Amino acid sequence: MLIRTAFFEGDIRPGHEADFNACVNDVLKPMWLQFPGALGVEVLREIEADDGSRPYPLLLQVSYPNRAALDQALASPIRVASREPTQCLFDHFDGRIFLTICERLTD
Repeated sequence: MLIRTAFFEGDIRPGHEADFNACVNDVLKPMWLQFPGALGVEVLREIEADDGSRPYPLLLQVSYPNRAALDQALASPIRVASREPTQCLFDHFDGRIFLTICERLTD
């Protein structure tokens, strides 16, 4: 199994938490759930971290059974369609997004 994780490193602007959450929950998550081949979508909110660590107010994890399914999702029309709405996050968030692909080593 492969897991593609998006790390949202930075800060939600003060007073923008509700709008940020609405963008994620009402606009983007329904699109992420439509990615072909996705076995599951996890949207995680950081509630605390070690002193001195960088803030990650949001992590997105999408699981796929194999590389072919992941590649199909990355090339899908719904992923392309999700790019423009993703910009709503940056109306409420100062930071960057970076992605990793990991392999699950244990069941």
